[in-house]
Amino acid sequence: MASELDQWIEVTKLCKYLPENDLKKLCDIVCDLLIEEPNVQLVSSPVTVCGDIHGQFYDLEELFRTGGQVPDVNYIFMGDFVDRGYYSLETFTRLLALKARYPNKITLLRGNHESRQITKVYGFYDECFTKYGNVNPWKYCCRVFDLLNIAALIDNLVLCVHGGLSPEIKSLDQIRTINRDQEIPHKGAFCDLVWSDPEDITGWAQSPRGAGWLFGKDVTIDFMSENSLNMICRAHQLVHEGINYMYDKRLVTVWSAPNYCYRCGNVAAILKFHTAAKSTVEIFKAVPNSERVIPSQRITPYFL
Repeated sequence: MASELDQWIEVTKLCKYLPENDLKKLCDIVCDLLIEEPNVQLVSSPVTVCGDIHGQFYDLEELFRTGGQVPDVNYIFMGDFVDRGYYSLETFTRLLALKARYPNKITLLRGNHESRQITKVYGFYDECFTKYGNVNPWKYCCRVFDLLNIAALIDNLVLCVHGGLSPEIKSLDQIRTINRDQEIPHKGAFCDLVWSDPEDITGWAQSPRGAGWLFGKDVTIDFMSENSLNMICRAHQLVHEGINYMYDKRLVTVWSAPNYCYRCGNVAAILKFHTAAKSTVEIFKAVPNSERVIPSQRITPYFL
């Protein structure tokens, strides 16, 4: 098994995707692992926390060059692996292969894009269909989406979640009891955790995204105090500097897709927790165009 996984890692490193049967097998292996994991995955420091990737495969490789390779470094990825970039399939397959081979070295959280409805609109569904000629590979990946952890907890002190908080969630135990094995609902606690955003307000306000909430410093500090947390890490919002601290550095947004959508010009960041109390930021830039392959409209599977 290990040798087959190593082989898949070598293939996916090259920005290539797996034959359909191998992808199904890989998704099955990862699903079996995730079923055993809780909604809130406990992780020990040192660990490196990453934000959105959005199918930017070459920039994911730059992230690994910046932060270190799995299994030498322990990672938490806070969701949004797919959509918008050219290589969602290769990006997600790369991360799945690492998860299958080194399950305790990489934690994959669910983002709002890890859903059937969103991937049908923003690119992943079409990409799978174009590259494989059928939708089954997309279905295998969606099965994995349904089982991804909702959150991670570093040393019981730092909460990592894709979006933010929910007015329905007062304690971490309430996150632990969510039935995550489903499509992300349109409203409610599960939806809020992957869709909400922090804002300079008091309390809660409706989100312009049409899902989740905007939440202020007061509710953030209350939640952290109730759950003995010293920081909340989240992704979900483009940050031009790669990282953005709010609420007296109690909440941080990490963004890991440089030059987002190949046009935003932003840098990206990863956040390395040496301990729950001590972290350092590493900034990285997009790989130059000369070092990436920009796909033509017509994509032929490499293994045919």
